[in-house]
Amino acid sequence: MPIYEYKCPQCTTEFEELVFGGDTPACPSCGAKNSERLLSCACLHRSSSSRVGQAASAPSGGGGCAGCSGGSCSTCG
Repeated sequence: MPIYEYKCPQCTTEFEELVFGGDTPACPSCGAKNSERLLSCACLHRSSSSRVGQAASAPSGGGGCAGCSGGSCSTCG
């Protein structure tokens, strides 16, 4: 059950929604039914050394929401 990010073309609200199949959710702010799915990018964190021996650092700011844990999605900014 994937969670997708959407943007409403009517009121420009961005939101996340658990979606089944090809359903398109209505905007939670204005109720418009023509929300556009946004391209989501993966958020990967690595606290140990990388495979080539270079240290990878965790992002500054930390925290985040339960969805991304990194503070970089549309919900937590």
